[in-house]
Amino acid sequence: MNKFQNFGLSSVLFEGLERMAYTEPTPIQEQTIPLALAGRDILGSAQTGTGKTAAFMIPLIAQLLKDVQKTALVLTPTRELAAQVATFTQKLLGRKSAIETALLIGGEPMGPQLYTLKKRPRIIVGTPGRINDHIIRGSLSLNKTGVFVLDEADRMLDMGFGIQIEAIANHLPAERQTLLFSATLPAAIMRLTQTYLNNPAQVHINAGHAPATNIQQDMLNVTAETKLPELLKELDKRSGSVIIFVKTKFGAEKLSRNLRDEGHSTDFLHGDLRQNRRSKVIKNFRERKHRIMIATDVAARGLDIPHIEHVINYDLPQCPEDYIHRIGRTARAGAKGFSLCLIAPQDRRLWAAIQHMLDPKKNQRPAPERSFGERRRSGYRTGNRNGFSSQRDRAFFGERDKGPNGSSNERGAGNGDHRAGSNHQYRNRTSGAYEQRPHTNNGSSNYRAGKGNGQFSKNRRRDGAVRPARFNTGDEIDNAGKTHA
Repeated sequence: MNKFQNFGLSSVLFEGLERMAYTEPTPIQEQTIPLALAGRDILGSAQTGTGKTAAFMIPLIAQLLKDVQKTALVLTPTRELAAQVATFTQKLLGRKSAIETALLIGGEPMGPQLYTLKKRPRIIVGTPGRINDHIIRGSLSLNKTGVFVLDEADRMLDMGFGIQIEAIANHLPAERQTLLFSATLPAAIMRLTQTYLNNPAQVHINAGHAPATNIQQDMLNVTAETKLPELLKELDKRSGSVIIFVKTKFGAEKLSRNLRDEGHSTDFLHGDLRQNRRSKVIKNFRERKHRIMIATDVAARGLDIPHIEHVINYDLPQCPEDYIHRIGRTARAGAKGFSLCLIAPQDRRLWAAIQHMLDPKKNQRPAPERSFGERRRSGYRTGNRNGFSSQRDRAFFGERDKGPNGSSNERGAGNGDHRAGSNHQYRNRTSGAYEQRPHTNNGSSNYRAGKGNGQFSKNRRRDGAVRPARFNTGDEIDNAGKTHA
């Protein structure tokens, strides 16, 4: 028995669900659909891969079927997610449906989108930037919008779409139904809820920073030299489709070339590709023409490809929350999935932040990384002769040259080395010999120019020759060091 019958859906929707083999609602669908059908605003939060698209699209279509004057607007953060939502909508409605769907995303030419808008589509799916472009040029009117959906709202705010969302909302009718879905509920989302939702019903299914329980998570310690060889070993051990996440666009292309050189069938996806190229990459991967897809975080959300069995984080995400979305590309709709993180020494802090997010009680929050300037200042305050605050810093940046008695050869390093009249160790770079040089009587080092006293800024050239003095009086000097008025 199809349990969607309990919602009292129209025959159009019920036939579409059967055509797509939807027989049992997921928890987010089971709780959201009745409330949305009753006209309530919704604040929904659930793990990725739990069926949020159907949770808002089923009641949205039901509302449009009841009122032929209504239209609907769905905003998503990425082109890929928008295309996926539009495809789901068209499949649910069927080819013979009178309700047209328009996909408005960046990276596509305006011409075909303008042609689609002339057909007066009742469902608009798109990204905030392109939707706003059509509003400005007058090709899109939202005055009949009865249902407004913000999908992956937290990601849209992360990507800086807050201003565009506000501009779009200013063109919407005051009386409307708003459905907001977010994988996480930070403070910014709660402020967005207070602005655009009216007494919303809250639906939280395993909300928080927890991955699906059917994902087996593993990690592997590597170094810069062993990272690629270890990845190749893991790919040989695993079967099925794999998505590999990297940090940069250049890294995606480079790793794809390296894996192809090793005989693997791969392609890459990142934000600099044209939209038709991005769509082709996803289509080929969906049709299993390539076993491996290498992607930046542009594919971390909304990519619903059921046959992905493995997610490998070749580079850790810079934001801990993105870890949940990355590994959520596998184990879709209750299937078993596997994730692997390659942890290099420089990734320790990021990995600790991810562990703290997953289990705050068990894992301590990592201390924020101090800048190089802060570490140097700390070294000076503590009297560290080298200006570094720890043995690790000295090992990373290297020791400064020291004289035979251990004194520093840099200005400002050491305790009392630069008092007026004190001697300073100077090493001749050519001969390697150390010389005692007095400081100037105003307390400045011979290593720096004294003010108007004729002291020179660099004592010697690399060949040992004395550099000409630079006076602060504006006098010119020749190569012999003589001054001329």
